[in-house]
Amino acid sequence: MLKVARRRAPKQPSPYFSIPFLLVLVLLVASGCGAPGEPLPPSPPIPAAISDLAAEQAGDAVLLTFTMPKKSVRGESLKEVPTLEVLRGALKADGTPDAKSFRVVDTVPGSLIANYTQQGKVEFRDPVPAGEIKEHAGETVVYRVRTRVSDKKTSVDSKDVSLRLYAVPARIESLDARLTERGVQLKWAAPDKTSGGEPLGQIQEFHVYRGELDAASAVAAAKDLGQAVWKSRPLQLTATTAPEFLDMGFDYGKTYAYLVRSVVVADGVQRESGDSQAAVVTPRDIFPPAAPQGIVAAVIPGSSAGSLVVDLSWSINVETDLAGYRLYRSEQEGTQGQLLSPDLLPTPAYRDNSVSSGKRYWYTVTAVDRAGNESASSAAVAVDVTQPSP
Repeated sequence: MLKVARRRAPKQPSPYFSIPFLLVLVLLVASGCGAPGEPLPPSPPIPAAISDLAAEQAGDAVLLTFTMPKKSVRGESLKEVPTLEVLRGALKADGTPDAKSFRVVDTVPGSLIANYTQQGKVEFRDPVPAGEIKEHAGETVVYRVRTRVSDKKTSVDSKDVSLRLYAVPARIESLDARLTERGVQLKWAAPDKTSGGEPLGQIQEFHVYRGELDAASAVAAAKDLGQAVWKSRPLQLTATTAPEFLDMGFDYGKTYAYLVRSVVVADGVQRESGDSQAAVVTPRDIFPPAAPQGIVAAVIPGSSAGSLVVDLSWSINVETDLAGYRLYRSEQEGTQGQLLSPDLLPTPAYRDNSVSSGKRYWYTVTAVDRAGNESASSAAVAVDVTQPSP
C-alpha cells in the first residue's frame, strides 16, 4: 500500500509583518515616527449680546448708551475688550426694521472703548448732519450695536432702538463767564435759527450744565471739549428762561466747565441743542469779608489789684468762609497801630490786659476769610483807660 506523503501547509507570514502593517508603518515613519501634531489654537470667544441699548437725540447727534459685554455666550470672562460696531437703519412701510437698510456707521476698537465710557456705561454719539435732519424731520431711525473679538466671531445684534429726529436750535456760540463777589455770572445770546439754518420758533428754556475738570486740561478743554479730562461729568444745574444765570454753589480753587443748551419742544418732547462753547473757569477768592460793625468797649477791673482791662466786643460777620478777626490798637488817632494777637480771633470778643492807666487808645477790627482776604478796618473806637466809676 502506497503511502501518500502528507503535504505540509505553507507557513503563514507573521501578522506583525504583514504587507498592510508595513505600509502603515512606513506612513507613520514618514509623518514623524507617530509624534502628535501641534495643538490647535482655541476658538475665539463670541461675546454675549448687548442687552441695555438706549438712544436719545442730543443736538445734531444721537446719543447711544449701553454696557459692553464682559462674558462670552458660554459664560466665560472675556480676556479683552471687544471691538464695537454701531449700525443705523430705517423702518419698512409696515413699521418693522428694514434689515437691508442697516449700515455700519462706526467701528470702535476695544482699545479705545475706555474713551467713551462713563461710570461703567458706554456713551457713543453718532453725528447726524443738520441738513439730513432738516430733510427728514420726524422720520424714524433705528440703531443696533454688536461686538466682536474676531472678525469671524461677531456677537448677536442688540435689540433695536428707534427714535424720531427733529431740528434743534443752533448751538450757542459765545458763553461769557465772569467771577463776581456773588458768584460766577453766565451770560449768552439766544439763537434765532435752527442748526440747519431755518428760522427758529420759540425757545422754551435754557439748560445750564457744569462739570469739574482736571486743571491740567483746562486750556485744551476751552478750545475743544473733547480734550477735557473730567473729575466729574457735566450735570444740569438749572433750567432758566432768561439768557443768564448766577452760579453761587461752586467751590473756590476748583476748575469748572460750563455749557448751555437751548431747548425747544417737538412732538411733545423737549429737544436740546448741541453744547454751547465751553466756558472754563477756576474761581479764586479775591473778595474780602465786610468790615466788622458795632464795636463796643468798656474799662473793667483786672485780675490784680489796681489793674485795668479793656473789654471789647462786636457784631459777628455772616460770611460762610469767615476764618476769624484781627484786633488792632493805636495810641494815635487815624492810624491802625499794632496787632494785639498773632493768631486770628475765632470769636468777636477780646480782653486787652496790656493797657496803662491814664492813656487813650483807639481800637479797630478786621475780618479775615479762609483765603486770607482781610476786610477793611471797622470804625475806630476810642477808650480812655481810667478807673471805672463806682
